[in-house]
Amino acid sequence: MNTVLVTGGSRGIGRATSLLLARQGWQVAVNYRSRIDEAESVVNAIEREGGSAFAVQADIADEQQVMAMFAHIDAEQGYLAGLVNNAGILFQQARVSQLSAERIQRVFATNVLGSFLCCREAVKRMAHPQGRGGAIVNVSSAAARTGAPGEYVDYAASKAAMDALTTGLSLEVAAQGIRVNGVRPGFIYTDMHADGGEPGRVDRLAPLVPMQRGGQPAEIAETIAWLLSDAASYVTGAFIDAAGGR
Repeated sequence: MNTVLVTGGSRGIGRATSLLLARQGWQVAVNYRSRIDEAESVVNAIEREGGSAFAVQADIADEQQVMAMFAHIDAEQGYLAGLVNNAGILFQQARVSQLSAERIQRVFATNVLGSFLCCREAVKRMAHPQGRGGAIVNVSSAAARTGAPGEYVDYAASKAAMDALTTGLSLEVAAQGIRVNGVRPGFIYTDMHADGGEPGRVDRLAPLVPMQRGGQPAEIAETIAWLLSDAASYVTGAFIDAAGGR
């Protein structure tokens, strides 16, 4: 059975993606940092539907924890054929003039360093000739294009770095049987907005979206699942903006 690792797989887009991929026949490694109850809830939901999943703890900003997570996945039955770099953090809305070095470092440690580390370990396992190939999807953000002024420029910059990783890595490993693509969600109804101090942010900004609404995690999950699938077998180094036209 092919295994896919979904980082930050216990909440929001990660949860929706884990559930969808399990329905499509993947064995899902549901990564979580601290909320084991939420991860186990996803695993239980998958198993109730007849799917296969297991929870694996790791703070992806920590190299040793990332390596231990991949060792855990290696010990499970199945071949690691997919990686969804979905885990990401942001903090209270602030202008650049208000940002501390500690905050910037923490955002980049998870969103950038963590993605690099997970990609590194996945490529080691997927690359030809030792591996059988695979697919990586990096969950970026429309903020990488807009810059998120006055709110989350540090977060936007971290997602722009992820886009550069997507482009560069896709070219490095294309001949090794690995596809690397990115998804840039727009305003999506997830708990992340509460982390930034404004739970109702999507509703406030929805009028700025050409489609006049925020998106649902399940809609982003469908895009991620397509990029992982054989239906996208000739697609690499690409970005899908799932932002309602914004």
